Amino acid sequence: MSEQKKHIENSPEFKGLLVNEGVEHPGSVDDHSVRRFLQKKRKLLPVEDYVNGILAGNITLLSKAVTLVESSKPEHQQVAQEIIVQCLPHSGKSLRIGITGVPGVGKSTFIEALGSYITGRGGKLAVLAIDPSSERSGGSILGDKTRMEELAGDKNAYIRPSPSAGSLGGVARKTRETIVLCEAAGFDHVFIETVGVGQSETAVHSMSDFFLLLMLAGAGDELQGIKRGIMEMADLIAINKADGNNLEKAQMAKRQYLNALHLFPVKDSGWEPQVHTCSALTKTGVAEVWEQIEVYKKQTMENGYFLQKRNSQSIFWMHETIQDQIKRAFYQHPGMKDKIRELEEQVLQSKISSFVAAGKLLEIYSELK
Repeated sequence: MSEQKKHIENSPEFKGLLVNEGVEHPGSVDDHSVRRFLQKKRKLLPVEDYVNGILAGNITLLSKAVTLVESSKPEHQQVAQEIIVQCLPHSGKSLRIGITGVPGVGKSTFIEALGSYITGRGGKLAVLAIDPSSERSGGSILGDKTRMEELAGDKNAYIRPSPSAGSLGGVARKTRETIVLCEAAGFDHVFIETVGVGQSETAVHSMSDFFLLLMLAGAGDELQGIKRGIMEMADLIAINKADGNNLEKAQMAKRQYLNALHLFPVKDSGWEPQVHTCSALTKTGVAEVWEQIEVYKKQTMENGYFLQKRNSQSIFWMHETIQDQIKRAFYQHPGMKDKIRELEEQVLQSKISSFVAAGKLLEIYSELK
């Protein structure tokens, strides 16, 4: 306890004055409680408990399992992989929809409107919302639940915000594994929302069955070349906020996008991308968007493209996982840290090039193994 503050008024030279000593205010945080909390470790449940809980639709155990999947601790990763292996035979029965769009396009509002429409028809929906992580602190706001209040309170919906954690394009590294757990828990619709920052669209496209692009009208960039790569991947373009004074602009943008799509080559699926206007705020046009998604699913299931795409995605993510594990093993090898630092200094001093340094490090790593 810190020393009490002394009042000068109680000194002998000040006769007739007497001020009682104040009571020291306690700290806002109890140090003992903090130490006890930090020392407390959550006990891991047996793998069977997680699996049985997920298959029974227990949201609490599902969330705990997803946390293990996202964890970087080796002991958590081991348990997570065992859970995924046992859940894998019960997965693959959902419709996976990737949703992207520039910041401010109304992704969260649209997801809530479309999600409520799905659950209102008896479907079960899992929303995997990826939030960007800070390059400085590594933290994320994870505020998607606050932006989807109606959907967050829906018993047939599950919203899981996850930090991008520095992964490519803002897509969480373990999103694909999370999809498996959600499907095993009985969710027959899965939304994967990107942060809308460019390269994330490629990663989301490689783990979804249907790719939905949200656009704004009157933004002045309807036909910019930067959008070409995204538009080529899109199975449907939805022009959001088509209400009020913006309705006429939305109709004009629809015609422009339709003209642009005719310039792209025919998709392997045989599907002709659609363009629709909608307003997530007033929920107009949302049902029409969903009808097109169902038509796409029916068409690709009949021509065999649906399963073909799923199979190619599985192979793609196997190779992505190999690269990820090799990279982690390289940097976490106990003998590599000093070697990396040593060659970094040589690169900074222009003694060797970055390319040569990388080659030497790979040679060193192969010898250490």
